[in-house]
Amino acid sequence: MAFFKKLKDKLFKSSSKLEEGLDAIVEDGGTVDPEPSVPPTAPPPEPVTVPEPEPAPEPEPPVTPEPLPIPQPGQDPAPIPSDPMPAPAPLEEPQSPPETSGLLGRFLGRGGGKPVLRRTLDDDMLEQLEEVLISADMGVDTALRVTANMAEGRMGRKLSTEEIKSLLSGEIARIMEPVARPMPLYPKRPQVVLVVGVNGSGKTTTIGKLASQFKAAGKSVVIAAGDTFRAAAVEQLQVWGDRAGVPVLTAPEGTDPASLAYDAMAKAQQDGADLLMIDTAGRLQNRADLMEELAKIVRVIRKRDETAPHNTLLVLDATTGQNALSQVETFRRISDVSGLVMTKLDGTAKGGVLVALADKFGLPIHAIGVGEQIDDLAPFDPEEFAAALTGMDPR
Repeated sequence: MAFFKKLKDKLFKSSSKLEEGLDAIVEDGGTVDPEPSVPPTAPPPEPVTVPEPEPAPEPEPPVTPEPLPIPQPGQDPAPIPSDPMPAPAPLEEPQSPPETSGLLGRFLGRGGGKPVLRRTLDDDMLEQLEEVLISADMGVDTALRVTANMAEGRMGRKLSTEEIKSLLSGEIARIMEPVARPMPLYPKRPQVVLVVGVNGSGKTTTIGKLASQFKAAGKSVVIAAGDTFRAAAVEQLQVWGDRAGVPVLTAPEGTDPASLAYDAMAKAQQDGADLLMIDTAGRLQNRADLMEELAKIVRVIRKRDETAPHNTLLVLDATTGQNALSQVETFRRISDVSGLVMTKLDGTAKGGVLVALADKFGLPIHAIGVGEQIDDLAPFDPEEFAAALTGMDPR
């Protein structure tokens, strides 16, 4: 729940974008629903509860003192006409200004909250919903599928923003439930985890966080700094390694990364490590030469263990939007991606791309990141993500 609060707070760009869009949709053609203003009807309860106790004691005094009630009947009629006075008042209020009384009732807290705008779900509203979801980077196909499922059996029904958010959150969670799986651990030692992705996606930071978490869980971890072309990446990994108490294997700048990966496997086997996490240089999916270099790393690793790598994690930057889909397609062909980690969800208004990825590829989503701190990477929870994305509270 602590991470959900952080996720919800940091996903404000995405959730506010969706909320603004949904509010605008309901306001465009929506009306204040008269139905919620009927149940509160504050005036009727008052004549029922207040006047009834008064007439009960009044009949008793006139029975015992007959002469004395004569002056009191003149006083009794005063309350008696006052009773019919409130009675017509509630009847007139709903007839002349039902919306005003309903709004006032709600603002005064008697109706249970703020005024509720509702709009009838029709084709125009569905089209607007699709546009909002597409603007949140959910993709055309996924947006059409989500809105179709939301509309099933509900056409013609009046919906409020909160009801739409609830339906949307439920549909997103349903799509993402099958892909929410932690990275599997195997008895094979060392279990080789190859981490790939484009430049700046957050691979190095993700490796450091995962290594720290596995170490805290009692696993022995070794990191191989396979980005031998960028000195800053090696230094960053060494910082994380020192922080987590995990050894980092390095090589001189410009060393063949496939050679480093091979030597790192030998070292991890010798030390009996549970996990070997191999960092790789960032590479654009449209650079054939760099993608071939990645394929070479995989071939060399398999010379030492034909079942390796046991996990290939593709780290995706949420701010790249729909470009993430083409990254997945390319990296899958080269390195047989087994799972995804999505980073930088705190830096985009288009967190819906994760829904599109789940809907299109069905690859396991192991973790999501919303910041630079060690606890800003957590296992992916579909209900918490859906609630945070739509601005709702978790169930």
